[in-house]
Amino acid sequence: MSEHDYRLIADEVAAAIDAGRLRPGQQLPTQRAFARRRGIANSTAGRVYRELVARGLVVGEVGRGTFVRAGRGTAATVPLAEPAAARVDLELNYPVVPEQSALLAAGLAPLLRADVLDAALRPVPVTGTADAREAFAALAAGTTTHTAPSTTTGPDRPDWQPSPDDLLFAGNGRQALAAALAALVPPGQRLGVEALTYPVVKALAQRLGIVLVPLPVDEHGLLPDALATAARGGPLRALYLQPRLQNPLGATLSPERRAHLAAEVRRLDVPVVEDAIWSFLHPGAPPLAALVPERTVLVDSLSKRLAPGLSTGFAVVPRGLHGAVGAALRSGGSAPSGFALEAAVRWIADGTLETVAAAKRADAAQRQVLARHLLTGRRLHADPTSYYLWWELPPAWRADTFVATAGRAGIAVTPAAAFAVGPQAGSSAVRVGLASPPVPVLTRALSTLAELADSLPEDHLDRSGRRGGG
Repeated sequence: MSEHDYRLIADEVAAAIDAGRLRPGQQLPTQRAFARRRGIANSTAGRVYRELVARGLVVGEVGRGTFVRAGRGTAATVPLAEPAAARVDLELNYPVVPEQSALLAAGLAPLLRADVLDAALRPVPVTGTADAREAFAALAAGTTTHTAPSTTTGPDRPDWQPSPDDLLFAGNGRQALAAALAALVPPGQRLGVEALTYPVVKALAQRLGIVLVPLPVDEHGLLPDALATAARGGPLRALYLQPRLQNPLGATLSPERRAHLAAEVRRLDVPVVEDAIWSFLHPGAPPLAALVPERTVLVDSLSKRLAPGLSTGFAVVPRGLHGAVGAALRSGGSAPSGFALEAAVRWIADGTLETVAAAKRADAAQRQVLARHLLTGRRLHADPTSYYLWWELPPAWRADTFVATAGRAGIAVTPAAAFAVGPQAGSSAVRVGLASPPVPVLTRALSTLAELADSLPEDHLDRSGRRGGG
């Protein structure tokens, strides 16, 4: 079959979905396996899968695969007020507040001068510029002129102030994270992670040949004693975690647990990659890097603080690891954009970045109140300052079934398996992102999800008698 017939193959798969031979929630083979079965090129299989995604028939989940969403011509049992074709995305989580575009535009005006723009458009190394190192070092420490003072005092926050020389930069946070993992964990070696972890880390580990070791968590975050237990099974080359507003649980380590973990990290001599991407929503909680700066690579980005299109990534790197992480960034072609870096420096200096971050903190808190109200009585785990919540579903629902049924109602949520490392893959829970849709759309979507959860999976049968949720 020729390269140009990929749409015909997509039509065949679509027909199988409509006929019930492929059911909502069912996983499709990998693209490579699909290509072998069909006798087509891998590139053609990729085009088939992209076509199915574009038609809204399947959904791809990072680290898991591609799953059937719903057949064409089936109506959602609990429709939203907007057209059924509209997709309410509660998977991706990029907050936007109404005032941010005007604020950012004002900060960009000086960059449009020809002489300033000429400098900003030149290539920038992974070490950034002197101004960027100063600005981002203050940002990481929470000591910029315009940052609200921390409410945390005493020995738990020992006035951590990274040196500007410790800063490295990347095009985005994922590049900075990939470089830190590549520098610390050789292929085939073990990386400790929270048993429910950021899906991108799962994908990076697979690409880098890193073995993930799940460490138990509870509603308060990582259990520090689990580090020693895991180390007895073989050396851990590093630990990756989110000690503040952990994704997906929303947990922030208490001062006592953070101190306990820091002591274990020192005792076992394990380097740490600390992901601080959501920490701007909880500025009062100190980073783990404040307690063990000599062993911690703190990775952050501006994608959540500002916008995904302004996703300058950066890392605070201990002197002993600086060369290895810098080399990984350079070998990956992960240098930052000079224009984005210069814009960020100006937004940090004039207070724009903190003004936008403060608006997003208020927005996140309001959305959490809304979610708690609309999902009252459910088993939820979330910090009142975060943009997401973890929902343990009623016993009648499996996560994959609920996700597929919600998809038929035009709502995308993320199943537990996307975050799980190890035996928790079958957990009947979903993560609900609250940041992306406008509040009225979010309100309708959460109300619909509540109605779905109050029903039974067998209540959602399409006209042919097939179960709508898989």
